Parts: sequence; structure tokens; C-alpha cells
Amino acid sequence: MSSPEPFVSLRNVRKVYRSGGTEFLAVSDVTMDVQEGELVSLVGPSGCGKTTVLKILAGLHEADGGSVRIGNSQTRFDPARDIGMVFQQALLLKWRTILDNVLLPAEIIGLPMKAARARARDLLKLVDLAGYEDKYPQQLSGGMQQRVAIARAFIHDPKLILMDEPFGALDALTREQMNLEMLRIWRESGKTIIFVTHSIQEAVFLASHCAVLTAGPARMAEYFPIELPFPRALPIKTTDEFGAYARRIYVKLGLGAGT
Repeated sequence: MSSPEPFVSLRNVRKVYRSGGTEFLAVSDVTMDVQEGELVSLVGPSGCGKTTVLKILAGLHEADGGSVRIGNSQTRFDPARDIGMVFQQALLLKWRTILDNVLLPAEIIGLPMKAARARARDLLKLVDLAGYEDKYPQQLSGGMQQRVAIARAFIHDPKLILMDEPFGALDALTREQMNLEMLRIWRESGKTIIFVTHSIQEAVFLASHCAVLTAGPARMAEYFPIELPFPRALPIKTTDEFGAYARRIYVKLGLGAGT
């Protein structure tokens, strides 16, 4: 039986930055397939090209080699409407209420605002922020602000969510809680998510598949499924199975011999 047609397909993707007559190879060779509804982590050292891969997927940069395809014969894809992005910083507008921050992409795209406002309230419930609609960003903790940013990325009902180290600026305990929230939101929404991180633990805990990128220029060292059962809770990090996946990534990154 043939495998399902991938929703995201990258083949031998390459990216070169050019400035002042010099060239910098940021991504040398990335190949992977992402099925619809998966949460895939991109893990690698800082500066290895993970964000560049995300920007290529978002249409912010063009690849200089290889091919990128998003969508399949069952699902049409419009990059302007079908991509949501979450960054390391929440980037909320401090003069807008939480509800109005969530609504911003809907305003930009020109969606019917009555329906968008109802969806924004539902999304705030999804991220466990019901009752905060009229608050302002400075009244929320860092973790709460990131949940607002996640709700904002979902407001226009995109088919693909791209996350660029969204919990990297949070303290360790808040980050652990946000990992649990991320899994809950992903499973309840059914969205396809590509999640960039430099945390090996986070990559294993969240993902259905993990892409390991080498130090820049980015090259795909390995792409493999994380066959740990869902739903996942934090104690799974203490298991031998979890440790085996973490060691596999350490080895691929050249950080350990593995046992």
C-alpha cells in the first residue's frame, strides 16, 4: 500500500545569501516529507539554518536549489491565507487588547469581522485565556503572551503553522508547561505544525517526526518518527524510550558517542 501524499515536501533544498559580492551558504541540502496533521520538529544548533528553512516554507525567501511543495491534490494551498506563524517573541501590540491582537491577521486579510471575532473568542478558550479578552499584553505573563500569539496564528484557520523557537525566551518551568499546552492545542486543532527548536528534549517531547539539522550550512542529518504514545506527559522524559531518541539526536549532532 502506497504512503499518503505528503502535505509538505522539500527535496534537496539549498539557500545561498548574497551580499556585497560575497556568498554565504545557509542551507546545503534539506529533504523531508510532512503528512497533513503532523507536528514535526526541526532541531539543530543555533545558527544552523533552521529559521532559513522556515522562511523558505513561509515564502519569505526563495530556495536557490531543489524544490518546495506545500499542499496536495486533496488540499489546495494559498500561502497568503494558509500559513500562520509564531515567533520567539510574542510581538503583541501593546496598545491593542488581547482580543484585538488575536484579530489582527483577520483585519489584514479582510475576513468578515463578526465571524472572526467569534472565532477569536473560541481560540482564546482553546489556549486557556477565556476572560482575558479585554486585558493588554503588559498585564500578562510571558507564557500567556505566547498563548495569545498562538491564538493569533490560528485566527485565519491556516492549514500550516510555522513556529520559530516560540518558547525559547521563557523560563524553564514555563517552557515545560507551554510544551504541554502545545501538544493539547495541536491535538485539538488537528493542524499541521513545523516547530523549530534547539532543545533536544523539546524536539522529542513534542514531535510525531523529528528532523535533525547539522551545524550550518544546514544539512539533513536524519529524519525519523518519534514513536512515543500520545497523549504525552512530562514524566515520559524519564523513560528509557525517550532517552534513546534524545541520544540518537545527540549522536547525529556529533555531541556524543551514544550507548
